[in-house]
Amino acid sequence: MAAGRKAKLAVTNDVPEAGAEDEANEPGDLTNKSVIKATTLLTELGRHLDGINVTDLAQQVGMSRPTVFRLLLSLEQTGFVERFESKYRLGWRVARLGRLADPYRGIISRLQPTLRALADEFNEMIGYAVYGGDGQFDLVAEAHSTRLISLTKGYIGTEFPAHASATGKMALAELSDEELEARLPKTLPKFASRTITDRSKLIRALQEVRKQNYATVDDELEESLFAISVPVRDERGDLIGLLSVTGPSERMKKRPLHEIADQLHVAAADIARILSSNR
Repeated sequence: MAAGRKAKLAVTNDVPEAGAEDEANEPGDLTNKSVIKATTLLTELGRHLDGINVTDLAQQVGMSRPTVFRLLLSLEQTGFVERFESKYRLGWRVARLGRLADPYRGIISRLQPTLRALADEFNEMIGYAVYGGDGQFDLVAEAHSTRLISLTKGYIGTEFPAHASATGKMALAELSDEELEARLPKTLPKFASRTITDRSKLIRALQEVRKQNYATVDDELEESLFAISVPVRDERGDLIGLLSVTGPSERMKKRPLHEIADQLHVAAADIARILSSNR
């Protein structure tokens, strides 16, 4: 009995009673602070697939250790979090829900007005791709121009050669030179007259992409096709997406490149705010 009481006291000392540290809601505020904190923890755990301990997790999300411990205990009991040794990671129920959900439907509906406005402004095709890490990306949304001569084909779901597309170059630029050398073949496939096929030359081009914060292709994927892509980053500076404009080279080159890049960067910042709100 004494041993049982001691164990209970140990838990009580580390885990305050439910709601003890929750902020009081403002009048008329129907949000639940504990739910928001729990989803914040799940989001952060998604950045640490090998697991993270309670103390480090609390520091990352700016919460007290007892609050984080209590929330993790609840999430563990419901399968959203699993514990191994002293670390926590996403649980099986998160994976199950992920398989049931359309990962991009919400993103597309929230971004379409912004993409549509950009397409009207440039009168060229606008694309948004989700960054999947390790230089990978998925084109998930498009908005098209009203020109008679335009890119009207839908490219969503198409697998683009990363070294020969503006979006792909921007994604590859997230990798270090050492990672690029280890992953890319010495000779890359040729798609058009100016495709960069030499790995060393591509790495040098990606070094420039990092400096200028945008990537272009010009007669590299298709002849007379020009595109420019910029990164979309979250509040931590992590790459979450890639925004691009694509059109015929002759038309695209009539506008100063830095002006196109500046407009895309403004839109990218708007997209980052849209995606970070109410997450």
